[in-house]
Amino acid sequence: MIETTAQYDRYSKKVATALPGHVLANLLNTMTNEPYTFLDPQDEKNLSLDTDRMKVGAFEAHLTPLSAADVKQLHELSVNVFWPHRDRDLALFLEVGSGYMARDQIGRPLGSAMYFPCGDDFAMIGMMMTAPRLQSRGTGRWLLHHVMRDCAARDLRLSATRSGYWLYESSGFLPVATIRRHQGIVRSVYRPDKIAGVTLRRGTLVDKAAIAALDRIGFGADRQTILDRLWEKSTSVVAKRAGSIVGYAFFRNFGRGTVIGPVVADSDEMAMHLTASLLADQEDTFVRIDTPVRDGKFTAFLSAVGLGMFDTVTEMRVGPHRRATDGSVIYGLAAQALG
Repeated sequence: MIETTAQYDRYSKKVATALPGHVLANLLNTMTNEPYTFLDPQDEKNLSLDTDRMKVGAFEAHLTPLSAADVKQLHELSVNVFWPHRDRDLALFLEVGSGYMARDQIGRPLGSAMYFPCGDDFAMIGMMMTAPRLQSRGTGRWLLHHVMRDCAARDLRLSATRSGYWLYESSGFLPVATIRRHQGIVRSVYRPDKIAGVTLRRGTLVDKAAIAALDRIGFGADRQTILDRLWEKSTSVVAKRAGSIVGYAFFRNFGRGTVIGPVVADSDEMAMHLTASLLADQEDTFVRIDTPVRDGKFTAFLSAVGLGMFDTVTEMRVGPHRRATDGSVIYGLAAQALG
């Protein structure tokens, strides 16, 4: 069984030169139970990425910019690929991002792709979905080409599923890290030992500027617009040392329950304190957190409170690696699409 992106990559490169793409896709679909995307030779021959119209299998597809009116069709796509997003989650993405939807002749959704600008020189790419019946037909590459063209002057980052890894790698993205999705029903939450000189309290409006400044350090770009919208929908907690905010965490409704993120802290201990504070009254509820942190105290804490590791994706980039790796770092993503 192929279970990780690295295993998939090693295996697929061994056989890729021996099998046509559509045959390899069928093989990997059987082995991994995931819809891997490789172009059928005839589709690859006919694929023109710059156009806003393309023949996809038996369908005449066309691209249109996404708008707030597309929530229902985005949700339809997300259900088809077994993603947990609810209408409220997708409405938030449409408020802070842009992108495209591919539709057939009668307006049915075939695929989507979005990007989320962070300042003038960076963007996250996400919500890359293709209807299962049309995967391996080039729809994903077509959509990705259009969002990358819109973001031509920006560094980029995304979270790649195993099924999308090859598409992103062949489009110039480089792997950065593994993002671990922890989730589950919260058990009794124990409080970690106090950190000398650090106090926690609920976030208030006067903290927004300091949170944004700290986030720019950890995230590596200015996502003030995204943070402002998250603030409106979240409960927040901040950590202070010597009068300055040195860590923060948000908590909001998402998917089948709630999500913790973003989280920025300068140590496992601080991240544990921030998270424990938000989980204190969440026993027996479903919570999720996506973290780039490797095995250690923080991930052990998550497992201990009932949030076991459920799945992984690969963080990938175009341009320099901008997310901080020491000091104040990201312990929890706002969402896989938002970083």
